[in-house]
Amino acid sequence: MTFETEPTGYEKTILSDLQGAWSCFFNALTTNEPFTNLERVIFHYYEATSWESVRDLNQMKKTLLVIKNVISQSNVTEDVTFWLAEVDRIFNDTIQQYQR
Repeated sequence: MTFETEPTGYEKTILSDLQGAWSCFFNALTTNEPFTNLERVIFHYYEATSWESVRDLNQMKKTLLVIKNVISQSNVTEDVTFWLAEVDRIFNDTIQQYQR
């Protein structure tokens, strides 16, 4: 019986940057002061980062818009706002790159 060897190198793509930004956004949500609508944002975060959304960036776009709207109606820390802006920026870069 043979075992697959672990790859030693990975190709970094814009999708890995997007995944990292989403992770930092989630970290900001869960480590800063709780705010009204936090549970709603976390629910939509999981929807935006689900396998279905990763495979269909149009679905992620819709969910990101919902998150942005909920956050805009909430009193959140600067850290949460920063990472949401980063997710949005990298998401837009991702869309542009995959349209080519």
